Amino acid sequence: MTVEDIIKATNGKLIIGNLNETCENFCTDTRKIQKDDVYIGLKGEKFNGNEYYKEALKKGAKVAIVSGIDITKEVLEELKDKTIIEVKDSLIAFGDIAAFKRSLYNIPVVQITGSVGKTSTRDIVANVIRTQYKTLQTEGNFNNAVGLPTTVLKLKDHEALVVESGMNHFGEISYLGKIAKPTIAVITNIGTAHIGNLGSRENILKAKLEILENLKPDGFIVINNDNDLLHKWNMEDNKYKKYTFGIEEKSDVMAYNIEIREDYSKYNVIINNKEYTVKVPVSGKHFVYNSLCAIAVGNLMHIAPENIIKGIETFKLTKNRMEICKIKEDITVINDAYNASYDSMKAAIEYLKEIPGNRKIAVLGDMFELGDYGEEMHRKVGEEVAKNKVDILITVGDLSKYIAKEAEKVGMPKENIIVLNSNKEAVEYLNKVLKTNDVVLLKASHGMNFEEIFNGIK
Repeated sequence: MTVEDIIKATNGKLIIGNLNETCENFCTDTRKIQKDDVYIGLKGEKFNGNEYYKEALKKGAKVAIVSGIDITKEVLEELKDKTIIEVKDSLIAFGDIAAFKRSLYNIPVVQITGSVGKTSTRDIVANVIRTQYKTLQTEGNFNNAVGLPTTVLKLKDHEALVVESGMNHFGEISYLGKIAKPTIAVITNIGTAHIGNLGSRENILKAKLEILENLKPDGFIVINNDNDLLHKWNMEDNKYKKYTFGIEEKSDVMAYNIEIREDYSKYNVIINNKEYTVKVPVSGKHFVYNSLCAIAVGNLMHIAPENIIKGIETFKLTKNRMEICKIKEDITVINDAYNASYDSMKAAIEYLKEIPGNRKIAVLGDMFELGDYGEEMHRKVGEEVAKNKVDILITVGDLSKYIAKEAEKVGMPKENIIVLNSNKEAVEYLNKVLKTNDVVLLKASHGMNFEEIFNGIK
């Protein structure tokens, strides 16, 4: 694309420079600028990237896109061999440029959203598609109005694109969809994440279904048919082309003969009227669901069953998502401390119960963005702790005290419940009590910094 393309896409204004300048690599961080990059200044909560355009250009960027900046004649003279574009809002312009880039590609685009499991589903879906197509995927947690355009603008000679889309308010999935324009939309489930912002699970469903607004006319939506709200919607809707996966409800792709082992899961599935055995290299029922989603997407993209299975068996999980490691040679730690909601807490606790070991120890912290539902959701986690017969419960944080209270209320012995105020206290306690063959789960919202606990007991 050229500077002229960018000006048309953003309704921007050329301040100085060449309309025919080609624009290939985009960067929003002056610390990572490479020669001939296009720098986009974005305004954050604590800084204004627009103010660093001169630094970016002096470091080698050839084009800068800025908003809300006064540029003097002296600066224009100093940067006369560079190109500067002024836009009304650089964040919106960033999305507009990415949408233009997307429009240049006639390729399959899979857009994935859901209350939990987005990242792991994205990883496994992309790995399946990669067996047959050169695939670009969202990396890390780049799933918002900055992250998704960043990914799309990396398109080069790719044959497929897999993007993850997060949200915590109405309108966000719709906006991201305008950029991604998916050919296949995926909703992993509807849970309680961000219920404090949206008010109900029904509203969360409504927000997630915004993904359909930009789905290509002949595109499919892939859904988890075992999720109660998605199943109900599936039964009631007759407008969209749906492809379902599940274990309990009758679906297009179903797992049976499921075996959950310490470090993998295994099941049987029918693909193209033939039975296959699938081994998922991560343990837990929720990863069975993620892999079923990947099979569904693979089927829609006409990927050979053998390649689908290979993609599942060789995928690697993004760091801090259900990361299982051994410490002191004989203690297992499940580090799942990147984020947390009631649904992901429940899944992690159920997995803790299934994994072989001596004592099952759950170290649980606060879940964020629950608003008025904070106490209720933490108490529901406490019920799951007691129901799954966790041996020792350790809580850290103000809201997680409700986990402890409810676990005791529904029958967990009080002496097995430890309420702490800091990660440091949790590290000290664990290093005192851990024994051979213990299994420890670390789970909390990212802002609780449970990585400190993980590093402290390593």
